[in-house]
Amino acid sequence: MKLETERLFIPLLTLPQLRLWASDIQTLETELHCKYDAEPIEGEFLNIINGQIKIIENDPLNYMYHSFWLVIRKSDGTVVGSMDFKNIPSKMKEIEIGYGLGKKYEHNGYMAEAVEKLCEWALTDEKMRTIIAETEIDNRASKRVLERCGFKKYKEEKTAWWKLNKTTRE
Repeated sequence: MKLETERLFIPLLTLPQLRLWASDIQTLETELHCKYDAEPIEGEFLNIINGQIKIIENDPLNYMYHSFWLVIRKSDGTVVGSMDFKNIPSKMKEIEIGYGLGKKYEHNGYMAEAVEKLCEWALTDEKMRTIIAETEIDNRASKRVLERCGFKKYKEEKTAWWKLNKTTRE
């Protein structure tokens, strides 16, 4: 599955591609005809990817909620970021989104463009009515992404929580 905007390709990684992302990025680049230049695949981020691989192995029918979407710039095939859902939709039809962008690609509108497209697609799914996101309170860039995509802050404690409802998008 692949989403597309004016400037971006946004493919959903299959399980084999997710494994390559975690272990052999050069082969993934060849397969997707891209050059990876986003957030480094190491430390906690690598642990998250490997955890998602295990979840998909146990729940292959819901892989679209457990895998990652790469954000690839059309102009030169550069992977500038990634996005994911953090789990399957809840019984309340709520799902959490996460995203990350390579530092040198900030302030170009790529993440807002990608998040908006993913949310637009997600809210056409009858299993999803609300998309939520968590940000650090002082993360102004992430706040701007969410605001540009129509999210509204609904809770602030140690972190800020944002919500986008299907009804507000119609």
